[in-house]
Amino acid sequence: MIEERSTGQCNCGAVRFEIRGRLPGMYQCHCSLCRRQSGAGSNAATIVRREDFDWLAGLDSISQWRKPSGFQSHFCNVCGCPVPNPFMAEKYLWIPVGLLDGAHSEIVAHVQLESRADWDVVTDAPTMLPHMPENIDDFIEYLYASSQR
Repeated sequence: MIEERSTGQCNCGAVRFEIRGRLPGMYQCHCSLCRRQSGAGSNAATIVRREDFDWLAGLDSISQWRKPSGFQSHFCNVCGCPVPNPFMAEKYLWIPVGLLDGAHSEIVAHVQLESRADWDVVTDAPTMLPHMPENIDDFIEYLYASSQR
């Protein structure tokens, strides 16, 4: 049996990575931090287990910025593109799904809907949440379970 693999990269190709196994479901976050980071109404992302992720190139091209609240943004210091970053003490990685080459998954949740911009039109998804879920581990398991459907 051939193991599924997904690859991704920043705009300039300096930062490259690989995810082993089936991709978890994707979500869109509509909070103001994600809107500013993406320059759009939301960001589209997924979260993968650290053991399923490998950097292929470009760790030396990654810079980061962190708010006092703990929100962090990692980005390519060549092209400025957001790149994967550690999440929950490096147990997981947050993956901006726009970086994936031919991602085979779907949006299964919208989060932070109470924070969405007035002009942001939200399409249906199986899960629509006004805030970020309190139990992040359960949310991540939901993303993985939704990819098995």
